[in-house]
Amino acid sequence: MPRQGDGQTNGEATPLLGSSTLGNLAPEIANSKQGWQPWEDNRAWVAYPWSFLHKTWQVLISSPVNILLVFVPAGIVCGAIGANPTAVFTLNFLAIIPLAALLSFATEEISVKLGQTLGGLMNATFGNAVELIVSIVALKNGEIRIVQSSMLGSILSNILLVLGCCFLAGGLNPANPKEQTFNSTVASTMSSLMAVAAASLIIPATLYAALSHSKSSTEGNILVLSHGTSIILLILYVMYLYFQLKSHKELFDEEQQAEGGDGADQEAAILSPWAAGVALVLVTVVVAVCAEYLVDSIDSIDSIVQTAHISKTFIGLVLLPIVGNAAEHVTACVVAYKNKMDLAIGVAIGSSMQIALFVTPFLVILGWIIHQPMTLHFQMFETVVFFVSVLVVNYLIQDGKSNYLEGAMCVGTYIIIALAFYVYPDDAGDKPGPGLGMLFGGGN
Repeated sequence: MPRQGDGQTNGEATPLLGSSTLGNLAPEIANSKQGWQPWEDNRAWVAYPWSFLHKTWQVLISSPVNILLVFVPAGIVCGAIGANPTAVFTLNFLAIIPLAALLSFATEEISVKLGQTLGGLMNATFGNAVELIVSIVALKNGEIRIVQSSMLGSILSNILLVLGCCFLAGGLNPANPKEQTFNSTVASTMSSLMAVAAASLIIPATLYAALSHSKSSTEGNILVLSHGTSIILLILYVMYLYFQLKSHKELFDEEQQAEGGDGADQEAAILSPWAAGVALVLVTVVVAVCAEYLVDSIDSIDSIVQTAHISKTFIGLVLLPIVGNAAEHVTACVVAYKNKMDLAIGVAIGSSMQIALFVTPFLVILGWIIHQPMTLHFQMFETVVFFVSVLVVNYLIQDGKSNYLEGAMCVGTYIIIALAFYVYPDDAGDKPGPGLGMLFGGGN
């Protein structure tokens, strides 16, 4: 039988395969030779599953920290079966790190479609989702000290550790100028709001000292003050949003135009807005589950507390915030290394400001609703540390310039504070008397 050409063989010498069938397959065969991928197939039943697997793989390889996702099922299983509390705490602690990174990644994907200002706001919001979920779970369980220390720790972690590392990363990059510049007007606005937040914690502390010798109910008066102050702080935060997104948006737009958007647009093309939204919801649910087991295990980790001399205050103020801010920390350092200091400042101070003006007052109001005595009265030592930290940061950013030495100052201050809280016992709470009063001028 004579040998015919390939086209004739395919079309005529194969009776079981009609010409129409092979005609339909021809484009796929041709495309496969030209780098055709299964998720680009015209057939939906082929393209959708492959597209899902392809996008999932791209998300997983987007950050090296995602390798820690193996601890997510391990932590949930150990928590569900009631395993050793130390194991439950450790596994879920490690599990929350990549989950926080995924939240940040999905938020950045949405940010591209929403614009940099609104996207940056969403980045800060979902960047604080881990702290908010952990705090809500702890508040529901009556762990007021864990909630307060977690909130304060998140603020300190952002304005000292994250901001300091940003200044270091930007200043030590030889390709950058010796001093990096940023929008001082925007930075000073944020830092001024942080000063107001610091005042909102100092006032309850001074009232607590003033009521130490009064016959009035100290707890009741502190609760009333905290509820009223929280409402005012929430109003201030809403006004700031209007200031940022509407009335004075040109200040923030000027900052974003200086940054440029081409690189971000190219990097954030993995997920569609709908896919990123679904990812945010799913990851948030998983974070809530891991946070539930994490908080439940804190009460039972006496072995860690006794062996490593780690107090619950240190866990809430240093360990949990570092986990929750891990993704923001890496993101801020990367953009600072690229000399995008406005974006880095927005991530560090903007996130801290949101915790101080929105998350903490929201938790106070939520505690009011569910009958948990959550207040803005932090312990004297914590209040002073917060005030000093805000003061240091305000001095460093007021000139609109930064360098690696200022970064080292921030990081050094944070290490000193972390060391202080490492030796700070859980039973060292405030005792009404002359000590607190003399500090703030309200005692004898």
